[in-house]
Amino acid sequence: MLLSRLGELAGGLGLFLLGMHLMTSGLRTAAGPTLKKILNAATESRLRGLASGTLITALVQSSTAVTVATIGFVNAGLLSLGQSIAVIYGCNIGTTMTGWLVAMIGFKLKIGVLALPMIAVGMIGKLIGGDRRMGNLGFALAGFGLFFLGLGYLKDGFAGLESNLPLDQLGNGIPALLLFVLAGFVLTFLLQSSSAAMAITLSLAASGAVSLLGAGALVIGANMGTTSTAVMVALSATANAKRIAAAHVLFNLVTGAVGLGALILIGLFWQGDASGADYVVALALFHTLFNLVGVILMWPLTDRMEKLLKQRFKTRSAKQGLSTYLDKTILSTPPLAIEAMRLELINMANQSLAMARASLSSEAGQTAEMERQSTQIFGLSHEIARFNRKLARENISEEISEVLPSALRINRYYAEVARLAQALEEPHQIINSTRDETLRRQLLKFEADVSELLHLCDVSITEDRSGLEGRAAMKKLEKDYQHIKEAILEALLENKIKAKEYSALLDTTSHIHRLAQQAEKGARHWALLLPVQHRDDLISAHGQLNH
Repeated sequence: MLLSRLGELAGGLGLFLLGMHLMTSGLRTAAGPTLKKILNAATESRLRGLASGTLITALVQSSTAVTVATIGFVNAGLLSLGQSIAVIYGCNIGTTMTGWLVAMIGFKLKIGVLALPMIAVGMIGKLIGGDRRMGNLGFALAGFGLFFLGLGYLKDGFAGLESNLPLDQLGNGIPALLLFVLAGFVLTFLLQSSSAAMAITLSLAASGAVSLLGAGALVIGANMGTTSTAVMVALSATANAKRIAAAHVLFNLVTGAVGLGALILIGLFWQGDASGADYVVALALFHTLFNLVGVILMWPLTDRMEKLLKQRFKTRSAKQGLSTYLDKTILSTPPLAIEAMRLELINMANQSLAMARASLSSEAGQTAEMERQSTQIFGLSHEIARFNRKLARENISEEISEVLPSALRINRYYAEVARLAQALEEPHQIINSTRDETLRRQLLKFEADVSELLHLCDVSITEDRSGLEGRAAMKKLEKDYQHIKEAILEALLENKIKAKEYSALLDTTSHIHRLAQQAEKGARHWALLLPVQHRDDLISAHGQLNH
């Protein structure tokens, strides 16, 4: 009998976790850009950040997903650390929605009547909708059904086990409450789901296997256990990710202390025992209340906490191949991952173009510095390509799948700009040593025109002017390049330059010309990283210019 009950509990927990996974995955994918729009509202004020965090977490039923998205926004510079902390506060309030779902639906309605039709309707929606929003919503609905089905098995499995699980005999003293808090934390850590820990806790309370105060302590532990995922994610992540994880831990420590203090006070004045579905609602309310009190207490201290976190964690230095925006934690949110990769490409483009401009100016000749810069850019290029491949393995939309090859192409163009810039060993010395004054002036003019082209290919200018000026300048430069080659050949035939000088000048101008080509191609293809509604017009404009 006991083994049968344990098997029912294990199966119920498995169904619950599977349902949570399907529900979160379906809702997050269906939300797509909507999640980004809601988080955008967080940039307006901390209060809106709090509301955004609460709303999104309640919608997607995953505080981890929202925390990851928040990290992406901070890395992208779209959210300040203070605003992101407000979003984290909201996440903790939003995650209490699971307790209300379990208490108000899972323990009030007949599970089979609700769960099985949801699974059926959800899978029909998935079959009809495929990978579109309808299909993802259907997937989420089927997940809801499995969520409640697993909850039903948990509830039935714990019923009648109170004699085998005499947890209420531990009492309501401080040592017992601390033990229950630790048990809730460990349970969340092992299951990697505070929702599953909450479901088990509420089922234990409903069956009478644990006292109301003990269940409250388990809820506190489960709430604090959510920080374990954030900490593990942030261990090898960016400085911003570590700061947000630290804010999450600090907030949950405060709310845990508030909740535990409340339980100790209740235990001093109330020695009764209670169980049942009504007390499941009381536990859900308790979960919400101590998180709200935590927000009220921490809100005035947010500025001080932000300052403290900035002092404790330093931004990663610009070491070889070390990215600023790419973070594996945001791969599960493709729209944010694309934004991070776009920002990293801007970073790489700016470094490559600055290096190219230096190679065409009097700053050239700094071989060691050029080697250091090129090594850094090549390392960054490899990191972008790696991130691109990992993102391709995620569940991405058709639009994002079209962007990935374009991002790789642009990455290759700017890496080639850096390689060519490094290969231009002191072009001024070669050009300035030319004996033919007329030819020397032509070469210097060509070099100046390429420098101007590099300026026009700057990403910030490209986004404002669609790269059209760079394309027009490149068409003129192509003609000038042909004239330069003819002028160099004429100078050789007229014995104004030697054969060795002829070869050196051709190599130098060819390198400069190819550098200009690669920079212009990077700027021209940049439109492919923009949203579809902006991209088509830009591509059309480039096409007209080509003709």
